[in-house]
Amino acid sequence: MTETRRILVVLPMYGGSLPIGRYCGNALRELGHVVEYFEAPDFFGAFSALKTLRVGTDRLDYLENSFLQVVSQAILAKVEAFGPDLVLAMAQAPLSRQALKRLRRDKVPTAMWFVEDREVFPYWKAFAPFYDLFAVIQKGDFAQQLAALGQPNSFYLPLAADPGVHRPLELSAVERRKYGSEISFVGAGYPNRRLAFRQLTGHALRIWGNDWDGETTLAPYLQREGARIDTDEVVRIFNATTINVNLHSSVRPGVLVGDGDFVNPRTFELAACGAFQLVDRRALLSELFADGELALFSDMAELRQSIEFYLAHPEARSEVAARGQARVLAEHTYAHRMQTLLQHASAFMQVKEIQPEDWRAQIAPHLRAEVEALLARLSLAPTVSFEDLVWAVRSREGRLDRLETAILFLDEWKKLYAGPRPGK
Repeated sequence: MTETRRILVVLPMYGGSLPIGRYCGNALRELGHVVEYFEAPDFFGAFSALKTLRVGTDRLDYLENSFLQVVSQAILAKVEAFGPDLVLAMAQAPLSRQALKRLRRDKVPTAMWFVEDREVFPYWKAFAPFYDLFAVIQKGDFAQQLAALGQPNSFYLPLAADPGVHRPLELSAVERRKYGSEISFVGAGYPNRRLAFRQLTGHALRIWGNDWDGETTLAPYLQREGARIDTDEVVRIFNATTINVNLHSSVRPGVLVGDGDFVNPRTFELAACGAFQLVDRRALLSELFADGELALFSDMAELRQSIEFYLAHPEARSEVAARGQARVLAEHTYAHRMQTLLQHASAFMQVKEIQPEDWRAQIAPHLRAEVEALLARLSLAPTVSFEDLVWAVRSREGRLDRLETAILFLDEWKKLYAGPRPGK
């Protein structure tokens, strides 16, 4: 078991990196660390309401920037209360440059996982130099560009799956009718996808997801009028579909099947579910999966041919899906990614001084076996400090059991009667 760390995960207010941030938190807890979230989505309603004021563009920009500064100050307050060893921000987290400068001044290590396409979302140029560590999902000359901007501590960290979420499911007949189809796609309506899927309308096709506004040809295949689909239902769709088409987004005019340099999260999530997918070839896929672990296509002709082949050969679908699932579980979970990130971040985090504190001796003898079971349930190391244990217990949802109540009572007793600790 590695040393227990306190990690604050700063979520974005909305967007694709929001669930990824929660998967990271799950993985960090699984690895034995104490995790707290900054719940930026709680501020999204107020932020969105600014657009309803019907004020000028300049005034709206000022109000939005001012609002984001307030949210950044709230993050700093959370840092002060939690005392993290690392602040991990997801892409589009509402951390201003001023707040990042303050954290650096206060020697609080920061890292961002930029899980977006650098070409489509270039805002990284303004913020990357202010993080201690910058993880990206693309290679090429990205590291050189970051270094030229003043960010020398970047590294490649591909996306992953959360096996606790993305997993095989036993679906009822009703669920299979509700979510299943011969071919399906889950995702946003980028231009290349609109053009590509028009060539698949001869099949039993279902399209799930948002940003398909104005689409007429594919309208009969669009589910729930283009509403956003939550993760729980996405996993059911993956499991219920015969062939999941995984076509990466492209904004290049007329390019239906691109040759991009990142691998989307859907690739790992589908594989973790044991679901069969046809995924377009990507430059980095060969580093992540071996031959035969995914079914690939390079253009629409190959996609259509592959659909016909795999619809007729269910055993081939099963074999590919099983190999892909095994690879993801062995190498491509968020626990794997967080281990890598923490290895890089260790250069910036202070070495904790272990204070000899036999707090377990203050627990009633008949509860000590339960203490060990609680530590295991919380994925905490046997050497965890009492303060970190208390924080982990307070972070749990639901009713407290008698042991958790005793621990919190002991914490209050220590605060009242033990006096301040040296250096506090």
